[in-house]
Amino acid sequence: MKNIKNLFLTACAVFVSGATFAQNNILNAQSPNEIGDESIEEIYAKADGPIPYEYVNDRDIIFQKKVWEVLPLDQRQNLVYYFPMEETMDRKPLWNILKDAVMNKKINEVYEDENFKFKLNIKDLESKFMRKDTTEYGKEQLMLEGKIDEQYIYTTVIRPNDVQEYRTMGMWYLDRNAGELKYRLLGLAPVVTDINTKGREFEQAVPLFWIFFPDARDVLYNSYAYNEKNPAMKINFDYLFNARKFSSTIYKADNIYGDRNISDYVQGNAMMQLLEAERIKESIREFEDDLWNY
Repeated sequence: MKNIKNLFLTACAVFVSGATFAQNNILNAQSPNEIGDESIEEIYAKADGPIPYEYVNDRDIIFQKKVWEVLPLDQRQNLVYYFPMEETMDRKPLWNILKDAVMNKKINEVYEDENFKFKLNIKDLESKFMRKDTTEYGKEQLMLEGKIDEQYIYTTVIRPNDVQEYRTMGMWYLDRNAGELKYRLLGLAPVVTDINTKGREFEQAVPLFWIFFPDARDVLYNSYAYNEKNPAMKINFDYLFNARKFSSTIYKADNIYGDRNISDYVQGNAMMQLLEAERIKESIREFEDDLWNY
């Protein structure tokens, strides 16, 4: 058991070191054009890619529970998933990272639902990202002249500040070989202002799509977030998600009633819903404790 724990800690150290790099060449640059050049260490790390998930034999899993969580972006610990609003030299908003990767087919496993049954294509996604409207003058011109000038057509798009939260779906499981409780992130969804209601009197927020997380790991591994504790050391989004560096609340867990939301059976009382989320979290922790207390 001691050897297994030491191996796990070593893997975590490698994971962290692979996720962080010194700020690109800023102290060695002879001109501004040289700022941002990748170091040898960073080139090697990108070539290696994220550390693959270990293979887990289903027969070795003695406990598992699937949970859905919400990451509100107005909480301080989650601001790293919200800012910056505009792209900088070496950082992009997480929304832009996901959107660009999806549209460029660097992330292919994109679905309408959290169960990954209805896959979305590029045309489906474009309609979620952008909406074209015609002004009243344009409608009048269409009726009178049968055409609409470009000046009367405007486009509404989803921007980083339209993202209100992220939702995750993952599995807590106890592997009897490792002898410890582990977490595997399976799905990620941005919750944004619905493009069909944006800019109107009553805006609504909806999960735009669900990404099968293992398919997004390469993209997130090569995309960096701001390290508030030490800005000189970069940290990637793949590490942040896998290390659960976020503040979240469980809003659903697999159950006998068909994985219904907490709000469906604890209605009208936000405090009781939070307490139920904590009860589910504690029940997962207690299973591991009870396993070793006999």
